[in-house]
Amino acid sequence: MFSAATYAERRAALLARLKESGATGIVFLPGNVEVALNYDANSYPFRQDSTFLYYFGHDQAGLNGTVDIDSGDMRLWGDDLSMDDIIWSGPKPDIAERAERCACSAGGNNSALVSMLHAAKKSGRTIHFLPPYRISSAHWVAYCIDEQLSTKSGTDISALKQASSLPLIQAVVAQRSVKTIEEVTEMEKALGISYAMYSKAMELARAGLGERCIAAAIDSTVALGGSRNSFTTICTVRGEVLHNHDYSNIMHQGDLLLIDSGAESDLHYASDITRTLPVGGLFSSRQKDVYSLVLKAQQTAIGMAAPGVAYRDCHFAAVTCIASGLKDMGLLRGNVDDIVREGAHALFMPHGLGHMIGLDVHDMEHLGEEHVGYDETCTRSAQFGLRSLRFARRLRTGFTVTVEPGCYFIPALMDKWKAEGICKDFINHDALEHFRDFGGIRIEDDILVTDSGCRILGRPIPKTPEGIEARMHARS
Repeated sequence: MFSAATYAERRAALLARLKESGATGIVFLPGNVEVALNYDANSYPFRQDSTFLYYFGHDQAGLNGTVDIDSGDMRLWGDDLSMDDIIWSGPKPDIAERAERCACSAGGNNSALVSMLHAAKKSGRTIHFLPPYRISSAHWVAYCIDEQLSTKSGTDISALKQASSLPLIQAVVAQRSVKTIEEVTEMEKALGISYAMYSKAMELARAGLGERCIAAAIDSTVALGGSRNSFTTICTVRGEVLHNHDYSNIMHQGDLLLIDSGAESDLHYASDITRTLPVGGLFSSRQKDVYSLVLKAQQTAIGMAAPGVAYRDCHFAAVTCIASGLKDMGLLRGNVDDIVREGAHALFMPHGLGHMIGLDVHDMEHLGEEHVGYDETCTRSAQFGLRSLRFARRLRTGFTVTVEPGCYFIPALMDKWKAEGICKDFINHDALEHFRDFGGIRIEDDILVTDSGCRILGRPIPKTPEGIEARMHARS
């Protein structure tokens, strides 16, 4: 955990934002509970709710936090361990000790919490909560605050999300978006593990091995570093499948191995890095051509990123680089500005440039991208490709975002666009046929927006073609 003062300051800032918005009532921030894999005693690996971690710090199942907007009272709630719990899981701090560690009062057990929230609701007070993303959390929130949403037939999840607090969402997003020095330090710890992960991948990526061997080596590097993955590792020679978690292929000389992976620090701050490696250690001339235009796109976007710059403009700059490069290769034709305006480039990059990153690898995504990535000055496009841009609004000092352009040759999408004549004036389908088995390339780093621009976080991981080839050659 951070110091107790850190959590007290965060909650005080949240309280001030809510008061400024005119909100009254009680903020209810439930932590996560253990979730059964196939029976109660065999659960999925526990991961605490990130917003609960942000304001109360404790990485323990079954805890809850409240902030009384009107009185300023802040409490931690949870059940102390029974003797059976201690026998099977060992002793742990009681709720009073935990409350002291995050500088708030001990509220009592979870039954007392339910009674308090029911009484507050009955007296007409507003209970503010965030939209739940787990069924277990949804049931618990509904049970605690609104019996009409929690019945024997189940919880009305849609109605519960609609009832979540917009002032609370906006306050949390505003606060968590700007990272402090100690948060950035945690992210750089995670990125230190990422450096080791990619060093191992570059050492091992050779013909005859399975994707599973590389994925296992990456994941074991995380575990040996005392960490956990921030998301399920992508490790594939079929990089045109954007989120490919199938590790069944054997690598062959000349394949491109796309790896998208991340780790968490001890305090659960995430890293998210992508590299595309030539199996065997050398890019072909065609692979180098495509790789170089993706790298140029990333470097252009990073060079633009600064306070006040709309991230959507960084996205447009990146895809303009890709469109221009593909035109030079004879795969696109026409005016580059027209290509981008009409969305023809999205055949090759059907996703956005990046997303926020922090305690979640897609930071706060469950609160709604309309709140995290967009605002009143920036609305989401309906255009294919651009509609998948998760983060578009203006950057501010302290924001941490990913920069991850890519270029993919997706046979099913190529066939669809050709059959339906989509952007037919811009696409050279005859030339494109020669790239049907190319796969995909993506390059990703995490950046911190600074007062004067931005900086790439973490120890540099090779990403130029020459740098990657040199690192892979050095293994022998």
